[in-house]
Amino acid sequence: MNPSDNPIGSIYISHRSIASIASQSALESYGIVGLASKNLASGLSHVLTKDPILGVDVFFDNTSVTIDLYLIIEYGTRIKSVADNVSEFVKYQIEKTTGLTVKEVNVHVRGLRISNTD
Repeated sequence: MNPSDNPIGSIYISHRSIASIASQSALESYGIVGLASKNLASGLSHVLTKDPILGVDVFFDNTSVTIDLYLIIEYGTRIKSVADNVSEFVKYQIEKTTGLTVKEVNVHVRGLRISNTD
């Protein structure tokens, strides 16, 4: 958790809430089909528990946040453009929502998927 003090009391923002913001922001971005797990073991645990923050890792430094996203991108889109857009959008949303500084957003493309054209 990242504490923040104000005159009335303290504010704590958990890793999970930041990961939830990042997950929703990534899924709203153009060209993103879904989020993927970073390895098989975490993938099985997330499938069994239906965790909504699958594919997002959050790391706190003293004053900033680093986000790792594991994504599945739609086949036929420009991977670099989609990854850059997702990175900027996630950074913007987290900074706007929480007021924390985002140091970096690392995008890991785990796969491509052909969307259903029917």
